[in-house]
Parts: sequence; structure tokens; C-alpha cells
Amino acid sequence: MENWIGFAVLVVVALVLDLGVFQRKSHKMKLKEAALFSLFWVSLGLIFNVWVYYSRGGEPAMTFLTAYLVELSLSVDNLFVFLMLFSYFKVPEKLQHRVLFWGIIGAVVMRAIFIVAGIALINKFHWLLYVLGGFLVFVGIRMMFKSDEDVHPENNPMLILLRKVVPVTPDYREGKFIVHEEGKWWVTPLFVVLIAVETTDVIFAVDSIPAVLAISLDPYIVFTSNIFAILGLRSFFFLLSGIMPFFHYLHYGVSAILIFIGIKMLGSSYFHVPIAITLSLMATLIFGSVALSLLMPPKDAKSKAKK
Repeated sequence: MENWIGFAVLVVVALVLDLGVFQRKSHKMKLKEAALFSLFWVSLGLIFNVWVYYSRGGEPAMTFLTAYLVELSLSVDNLFVFLMLFSYFKVPEKLQHRVLFWGIIGAVVMRAIFIVAGIALINKFHWLLYVLGGFLVFVGIRMMFKSDEDVHPENNPMLILLRKVVPVTPDYREGKFIVHEEGKWWVTPLFVVLIAVETTDVIFAVDSIPAVLAISLDPYIVFTSNIFAILGLRSFFFLLSGIMPFFHYLHYGVSAILIFIGIKMLGSSYFHVPIAITLSLMATLIFGSVALSLLMPPKDAKSKAKK
């Protein structure tokens, strides 16, 4: 219980500092600022990893780090979709961090529900491990051979329903989500974007939660690693939006990780892969694909990054 309380206090303090001190005013986060905040969130996650080591031992600490790396690597595709959503809805740059912050709060709640439900189901129905393993292999193969697809928010069923039952203002109303005008309540386009971000995160959670459950069924490890990866998404978004064109091979590394984890789940009754090997392989795939992307950048990467 003390571990859970300590984790909750750390997260609440970090979020209060982020929203109430560092990001009080809506503004576009520049590349240097995004890099510093990304470093802050990663450092916070690694410091917590040290705490796990001293409070629970070396094996749980290594498991936490492995799960944390999985979640961070899977976040890249999530952030790419966010870029597409902001572009489609023409969200002003100074308002994007507001959507991301509240999107992260919603993601924390949804991930908690997914994790609790997932662990309970696997503990009761062990055969679900094989279903999830096969699903991860499928997702990994699909990701490896994916093409650059456009995002079509207008087809999102949540947005279609929302626009049918609630009036939407024609502009962003200075960053407000809901306004009261002409004797009735309106939602702003920013609220519509927030719903799109939340539903997108739910879809990505369907991929990421099974992946982390393949590494551990310890609720503490699964939840904390997931949340620390999510907390830094806003800073990572602004950082990667400037340099993402250079990481064109990263999705191959991520897809290979998903395939490996899926195979590990499928063979869990026949063989055991030590967590040290899993961590080493994942680190090699992630940093190898990043290094390959930097060594062999696409010809138009620089022009894309400037836009």
C-alpha cells in the first residue's frame, strides 16, 4: 500500500507542477523546451525505477524498465496520429498542449480500467494469453508492412454522435471546451479534438496493454510503467513533431518488438525468456532502428521537419 501511495503522490505533484507552474499559459512548446521536459519525464521514470529496485528488488526493477521501454516505443505511432488530428482540425499551436494535457488525464483513467480488467481476465482465463499473443503478432506484422495512411476523424463514431446531439461553435473560443451562449450550452472544436484524442488513445491501448501484460502481470509494475510513459507524451509530442521525419525506420523496430512479445506469450507454457534477454533485445531493436534512421535519413527529411 505504501508503494501505491508514494506513486500516487509523485504523479499528482508532477502534474500539478506541470500544469500549475511550468505550463500555466497556453503557448507553442519550442524544440528546446520540449527536449528539456522530455528529459525531465524520462528522468522521473528512471528515478522511480531506482525506487522499485531498492523497494522491490532487481528483477521487478528490470521488469519495470522493460515495460516502460515498450510503452514509450509504442507511443510513437500514437503521437503521429495526434499530429494528423491537430492538422485536420487546424488546432492553433498554442492550444495543442491543453488538449494533450487533458487527453493524458483521460488516458490515465482508461489505462487503469484496461489494466485491472486485463489482469483479472488473464488470471481467470489463462487461454487469453494465447489470444493476446496471436493478436500482438498480427499487429506487429501489420505495422511492419503498413503504408502511410491518412487519418479520417470524420469517420470517428464518437465524433459523429457528438455532432448530432450537441451544437458545436464555429471557432475555438480562446481555448475553452464548453461555452454557454444564446441561452444554451455549446462545445467548441477543441472539445471535439479532445474526444478524438481520447478515442484514439483507447484504440492504441488495445495494442499497448496486451504488450505490457506479456512482460508482467504485477498490477504495480504494469500500471506504473504505463503511467510514466503516458505522462511524458505531451513533451514527446512537441519534440517528435520536429524530428519525427528522421525516425522513419523506428516502426520496424517497434513491430519486431510486438512480434517477439507475441511469440513469447504464445510459447509461455513451453519456454521462459529471462527478462534480461527481453530487455536487451528490446533496447537493441529500438536504438538500432533509431541509429539506422539517423545513418540513412530520407532525402526529404530535412524539408519535412521544417514544415
